[in-house]
Amino acid sequence: MPTEPDLHQHDGLPKPRRWWAIAAISFGTALLVLDGAIANVALPTIARDLGVSNAAVTNVVAVYQLVLVMVLLPFSSLGDRMGHRRLYQYGQALFLVSSALCLFVGDFLVLLALRGLQAVGAGMALSVSAAMLRQIYPARQLGSGMGVNSVIVASSSALAPTLGGFIVGHAPWQWVFVAAAPLALVSLLLGRALPEPVRKSHPPEWVSGLWSAGTMLLLIGGMQLATHENAVIGTALAIAGAVSLLLLVQREKARKNPVVPVDLLAKPVIGLSALGAIACFIAAGSLMLSLPFRLEEGMGYAPEEVGLLLLPFPLTMLVVAPLAGWMSDRIAPTKLGVAGMAIAIVGLLLVAFMPDRPGEFGIGWRLSLTALGFGLFFAPNSRLLIGQAPRERAAAAGGLLSTSRLLGQTMAAVTVGILLASGAGLGPTPLFVACALAAVAALCSLARFVSVTKAGGTMATLRKS
Repeated sequence: MPTEPDLHQHDGLPKPRRWWAIAAISFGTALLVLDGAIANVALPTIARDLGVSNAAVTNVVAVYQLVLVMVLLPFSSLGDRMGHRRLYQYGQALFLVSSALCLFVGDFLVLLALRGLQAVGAGMALSVSAAMLRQIYPARQLGSGMGVNSVIVASSSALAPTLGGFIVGHAPWQWVFVAAAPLALVSLLLGRALPEPVRKSHPPEWVSGLWSAGTMLLLIGGMQLATHENAVIGTALAIAGAVSLLLLVQREKARKNPVVPVDLLAKPVIGLSALGAIACFIAAGSLMLSLPFRLEEGMGYAPEEVGLLLLPFPLTMLVVAPLAGWMSDRIAPTKLGVAGMAIAIVGLLLVAFMPDRPGEFGIGWRLSLTALGFGLFFAPNSRLLIGQAPRERAAAAGGLLSTSRLLGQTMAAVTVGILLASGAGLGPTPLFVACALAAVAALCSLARFVSVTKAGGTMATLRKS
């Protein structure tokens, strides 16, 4: 096993090993995204088969997301200690076993337990995947690597509903939870090409890890409970989570290797990138979660038509994401990010004010324009968040990036849920909220550039910001 200095002597993996490692990471990323989204279409069938209510069956998705966001930061810290590749492959193996067990599920509580176990395996892998991307690609190509990763995420998200619907229509619903397992197997077989595991000598942070997981449980669980079940209890839990987070941050400031990466968040380049990512993911999520309700209930489209009408967004992201990643290796991410958010705001306003019957083409080009804006922001912003962290904190930066995405997606669901409950979710209000958040993301990019300028950054640093 190489020592820490050995890892710094080369910039990226040599070819052709690099291509095999990229394939291993790509299959692993695809399975995590696919498994997180594929269950949605099967929920009504599961509810009927297991005799639970429609409200209760949504916990199949909620438990997965909640456990995933709870474990990301603790596992990022653990990955530094035991080696990124080792934790990544342990997570895939756990995911593979728990997926196989889903084939025999006939009880709702058992299904929820196995979904939680799948999320633990997915969290182990996802917590270190971005850190390994930084080791796989040369520094000058990291933006392209983040773009490729964005393509995998977008294509898996686009494929999930179609694949889930096909499985439910032609096989028992249990197979929905096994669909991603072959990807885990392929990724494990290619895993020897991944960077060699490097252990750090710092002791395990069990208290901080458990505290971090409990805080996320209170925060995210409380928000979900407040939105869907009990507003009073949910709000109280969310407030308790916020207080717990403040206390945890104070504790982590004094630690050398904090589980909650307060040391990274204190750097304006990384902290503002993370805040911008959260705002951008909430904005994009608010669009994609609210629009189906408007198309079905406001415009009269059938559910199967809505799925096709939404396709221009992920399909455009498939094209824009790698291009934006490639451009971020050559153009300052701030320029791309601010321009992207300006385009996204124009697209969101066009969607907000589109006529009652805009037609398929009218909906499609508006969504494609909006996706172009978001695509120009995501990959360059991710490149900065990962690339500007010290190498020894790469896993923490990767965990921060994944947590920002999941937190943004969860907050989008909470936001749209509140708007729908108040009667404002079927109109343009969710899109106005998305516009405001896109503006926040653009301001974060500008503030990041200004902070580097005030700190006396060199021209090379300014170009990278």
